[in-house]
Amino acid sequence: MLIPIRRYPVPLTRQIRHLGMLLTLMVLIEIVNSLTGRALSGLGILPRHPDSLWHIPFAPFLHANLWHLLSNLTMLTLFGLLLFQHGLARFWLVTWTVTVLGGLGVWWFGRPAYHMGSSLLIFGYFGYLLLAGMLSRELKLLLISIGIGIVYGGLLLGVLPQQHWVSFEAHLFGFLAGLFSAVIMGRARS
Repeated sequence: MLIPIRRYPVPLTRQIRHLGMLLTLMVLIEIVNSLTGRALSGLGILPRHPDSLWHIPFAPFLHANLWHLLSNLTMLTLFGLLLFQHGLARFWLVTWTVTVLGGLGVWWFGRPAYHMGSSLLIFGYFGYLLLAGMLSRELKLLLISIGIGIVYGGLLLGVLPQQHWVSFEAHLFGFLAGLFSAVIMGRARS
């Protein structure tokens, strides 16, 4: 099944405004979380706990600490701006699909710990950008896919277990949700 969402050019100022809203929300949540002694961290995804299912939409906006947030902002900004080349509607649909499907994957298969952070979105955007350009058959988007694969292909190692404090599950299921998004949205032409 393909979702026929037309691609319309998004002016840079609008891209920055929408991405800025997303990033500002993350920063504000981090400030509140820091000032409340990390009280919001309990809204991360705790796998297989029924009460944690409703935490899925919040998990990408929460971070373990300021360093965790700052380390994610650059990649999220870069991949977000590249994703806007697929259109504004796709940016938000991919963001929502990755958050929900990736979060459900973490909830179902993750290790018993709180999972949070925008790396779920980063890997979801990465998966989408890697595949959608190839499926679109549009030169600009194809070049983005090739460039992402060449420059950031090493990110694929992040879907493997490495450090115990890193949620490779969020990386893995975010990436898979991004690929899924590309399959259902990537072929619709502008």
